[in-house]
Amino acid sequence: MTRIVPLILSGGAGTRLWPLSREAAPKPFLRLPDGGTLLGRTAARALALPGAGPLVTVTRGEHYFATADVYRSLDDRAAADAAYLLEPFGRNTAPAVAIAAHWIARQVGDRVPMLVLPADHLIRDQRAFAAAVARAAAHATHGRLVTFGIVPTHPETGYGYLECGEPVDAHSPPVATVRRFIEKPPRADAQTYALSGRHLWNSGMFCFTPEAILAAFHAHAPDIAEAARATAERFPGDPRATRIDIDPDRFDAMSDISLDYAVMEKATGVIAVRGSFDWSDVGSWQAIGDLVAADAEGNRRQGETVAIDTRGTMIHAEDRVVATVGVRDLVIVDTTDATLVAHRDALQRVKEVVAVLKSRGHDAWRSHRTVARPWGAYTVLLEASGFKIKRIEVSPGGALSLQRHRRRSEHWVVVEGRAHVTRGDETLEVGRDESTFIPAGTMHRLENAGDAPLVVVEVQCGDYLGEDDIERFDDRYGR
Repeated sequence: MTRIVPLILSGGAGTRLWPLSREAAPKPFLRLPDGGTLLGRTAARALALPGAGPLVTVTRGEHYFATADVYRSLDDRAAADAAYLLEPFGRNTAPAVAIAAHWIARQVGDRVPMLVLPADHLIRDQRAFAAAVARAAAHATHGRLVTFGIVPTHPETGYGYLECGEPVDAHSPPVATVRRFIEKPPRADAQTYALSGRHLWNSGMFCFTPEAILAAFHAHAPDIAEAARATAERFPGDPRATRIDIDPDRFDAMSDISLDYAVMEKATGVIAVRGSFDWSDVGSWQAIGDLVAADAEGNRRQGETVAIDTRGTMIHAEDRVVATVGVRDLVIVDTTDATLVAHRDALQRVKEVVAVLKSRGHDAWRSHRTVARPWGAYTVLLEASGFKIKRIEVSPGGALSLQRHRRRSEHWVVVEGRAHVTRGDETLEVGRDESTFIPAGTMHRLENAGDAPLVVVEVQCGDYLGEDDIERFDDRYGR
C-alpha cells in the first residue's frame, strides 16, 4: 500500500449524546462501554494501516491536551509524531480540510493521499476497512476525489446517502462514480434507498491528495481556498513544529460549511468506495445502547440498576442506583449533575435540551462537574450564592498556572499529598491536614512536585465565581 496521511477531524459537541457529551468534553472523548474512546479507536484504526503516518488532527485548542493524552495512551511513538492543527473556535469540515491539506502538502508532499476520518466513528472490521482504504488511496494517487459509502443495513433517516452510477472499471466493482449526494431523507425514501443496491450511506470519510482537494477548493469554493492559503502563510517557520495554533482572524474569514456542501457535491468525477465493513457514527443514544448486550427483556444497562417490569429500555447509571418500574422503550442517562429521560422515538430531539440550557446560561450544556485540565482535574462539589467548593487533583509534576483572581479568595486544604504553593512573594510547603489562604488579587500557583497525586479541597468565596475570573502570568502548558 502507498504511504497515506491520516487526518482526524475532532470537532462538534455531540449534542444528541447529552448529558455524557458536552462542549468541553465532546463525543470523541466519550467513554465507551469497554472503557475506550471514539477518538482513541479512530486513531488506532488509522495507525494500523500499512504506510500510515504521521497522524494529523484538527481540533479545538481547548481539547489539545485531552487529545494528546488519548494518543499517548495508544502509542508513545505515534503520539510523539502526531501533529495538531488547533482551531480557535468551532467551524465545519471544509475549513479544517483545506487548512490541513496545506500543512500536509508542506510537511509530507502534495501528492501523498490524505485519509479524512471523523473522530467519532466506530468500525470493528479492521481488515475490510484497510482493504477499502487501499482501493481509495490507489485512485487518490491519480488525482481522484474519493468518498466512502456504507452498504445500508436498514432504512436510516439520520444519514445522508450517495447515489452511485457505473463501476469505475470492470476490475473494481466496489468503486463507482457518484451521481449525487442526498440529504437525510424521509422514511419512505430511505426504505427505497436501502433496497435499491445503488445507494450507500454517506460516511463522511474521504481520500484525496492535497493537490487534488486544494484544486477543487479553488474551483468550487474560492473564498475558502484563499482564506486557507492565507492561514497557511502563518504556519510556524520551524518545520518540526507539531502544535499549530490557527490564526483566529484568518480562520474567522472562512465559511462555516461542510466539505460535502463546499466541494464534493459540486465536483465532477467524484467516486465512492463501497465499504463492506460495519460502521456507526455513534450519533444517538440508540447507537450507544447497541454497544451494550441486551438482557432477556431487551434492556441494555450500565452501572447499578434495578429494572422491574421494564422492557426495551436503556439505562446508564454513574453514581447512584437507577430503578425503573413498569416502563417501556425509554432511554435513561443519569450523571452526577444531570439526568436524561427520553422515549426511544424522540432521541433525535435531545439536542433541543442543550439549546434550552444554553439559552438559560446553565453550565450543564457545556461542562461536567468534573473538568479535565492538563495538570489534572477538578470537580465542583457544591456551589451556592457567594461560595463554591471544589476537589482539585494535581498529577505528579503538574502545576496550575501562576494566576490571580480579582473577585474571589481561595482557601486550600490538602487532603492527600504535599503541595508546593506560591502566594505573592512567598513560597511554602503545605502537607496533609494543613491549609493556606489566597486573598483576592494575590498572585498564586499550586504545584505537585511529588510522585503521588495531590488532592486539595478548595473553598472559593466572592461575589463572582466564574472560571473566566482568571489572569494568567505564566503557564507551562502554553494556555
